Amino acid sequence: MKQFAIIGLGSFGLRMMEELLSITTELIIIDKDRETIEKYKDQAKAAYIADAINEVALSKIIPADIDAVVVDMGGKIELSLMVTNYLKKMGVRDIIVKAQTDEHGEVLSMLGATRIVFPDREAAKRITPMLVSSLLFNFMPISENLSLAEVQANEYCLGKTLIEANLRKEFGLNVVAMRKKDGGDFAFISDPSYTFEEQDILLVAGSEERIFAFSQNSEPARAALGGLFRNLFPKKN
Repeated sequence: MKQFAIIGLGSFGLRMMEELLSITTELIIIDKDRETIEKYKDQAKAAYIADAINEVALSKIIPADIDAVVVDMGGKIELSLMVTNYLKKMGVRDIIVKAQTDEHGEVLSMLGATRIVFPDREAAKRITPMLVSSLLFNFMPISENLSLAEVQANEYCLGKTLIEANLRKEFGLNVVAMRKKDGGDFAFISDPSYTFEEQDILLVAGSEERIFAFSQNSEPARAALGGLFRNLFPKKN
């Protein structure tokens, strides 16, 4: 079973702890606040009250074969940089760190962080599209050019079969699965002659811009929304 450690039980660290505990008991938590550790120590395999900027202490606490370490030093940028550097020197293979700014993230990468997390930005990128479009129910960026989303069938789809709609050609989207709006689990569409209905919720994969465009019912709205999100979430050069 994989083993993980969390250094710093801020809001991100605590959420990661909750998620990891749902799949493993091999979890080490570290925080300098005694009250915080006392509160959560029974949920983890091991809990330590320690100052994360103490390199010697960290080297004794973190096993050499640890699979991944999550770092959440709150808003203390300098501390997160120091801890990331220590973990890299210790040979930790996967270091996930919460960052505050792009510049913070760039330095963390230089120091050895393997994954940079911007919680506020990522939350905004998931919520904003759903506020703008009434057809978009869930949105999850996977990478710079790929996202997954739950989108209600728009007017273009209604009355067309899966083949006739040809969403891959018309919108650059792949339909992964489908469910009904009133509930139920997602299921693969096995029949290419299936005709889309208004209550259909599609799980689609594609770029942000393509998903946002599809989530509008009219062509002018699709074009306008695509332009809006190109401004909100510009591609990095």
